Amino acid sequence: MAEFEKGSVSRKTMEVVTAVLTAGAGLAVCYGSWRSGIGWSETGPGAGYFPFYIGVLIILGSLVTLLRSLFLSHHDGEVFIDVERAKPVLGFFLPIVAFIVVSLFLGLYVGTALYIFASMKWQGSYRWWISVVSALAVTALFYLVFEIGFQVPLLKGPVESWLGIY
Repeated sequence: MAEFEKGSVSRKTMEVVTAVLTAGAGLAVCYGSWRSGIGWSETGPGAGYFPFYIGVLIILGSLVTLLRSLFLSHHDGEVFIDVERAKPVLGFFLPIVAFIVVSLFLGLYVGTALYIFASMKWQGSYRWWISVVSALAVTALFYLVFEIGFQVPLLKGPVESWLGIY
């Protein structure tokens, strides 16, 4: 058993947090399914019938995890993550958050291009021109696959409007 240090998070805490978050996701699935209809009609089950029971299973699994971590834990005092191990995790997580924010305001294509460029340049240490070419190529591939191939429009922002891509 590892000794618990200041500036770290215990495994038990993370198990409880994970159980609560997954239970919340299960509740969201159940609520959305209930709104879609979980009953039977003359044509068979409603649109939310099966997803509702998947949500119930998620909640039950979360409850089991929560009870096990609170009452049967054999990991008391075990460190889940400390400051040193959190730095590379944040180095991955914060660019994802930035990608989401940029994509909401500027569109998914611009967000994808900027994310790929930044990840290759600063995390992968690639040359700037390789990062730019790769980012543009991946973004163009996404456009071809989703917009043209599958005809599924992705979130667009003002840049796509300026370029006439709508």
